[in-house]
Amino acid sequence: MDVYKRPCDPKRPLVCMDETNKKQIKEIHPPIPAKPGKHERFDTEYERNGTSNIFISFAPLLGKRKLKVTDHRKGEDWAYFIKELVDDDYKPELWIRQSKVVTYGGL
Repeated sequence: MDVYKRPCDPKRPLVCMDETNKKQIKEIHPPIPAKPGKHERFDTEYERNGTSNIFISFAPLLGKRKLKVTDHRKGEDWAYFIKELVDDDYKPELWIRQSKVVTYGGL
């Protein structure tokens, strides 16, 4: 946790990154229309329509963040997101230091 206590250094910014995934669903049945005193309702049956990844990077001391959503869930998507951070967003000042922090609840 000491890395989070360091002072802001624009040449070596603190950039945090996280990812999560969400399943994409497609409704099978049309919604049940609203009636007086009742909200519109949806059937619980659905068709699975793939999975997407959601990536976020955040430089809290610089006030910068980036969000990217992919159309699928593949390991190579993580590598491309990191490549974008290194090659485009923080070039040439980004130093990579891996820190495994386990959190629960996703983004």
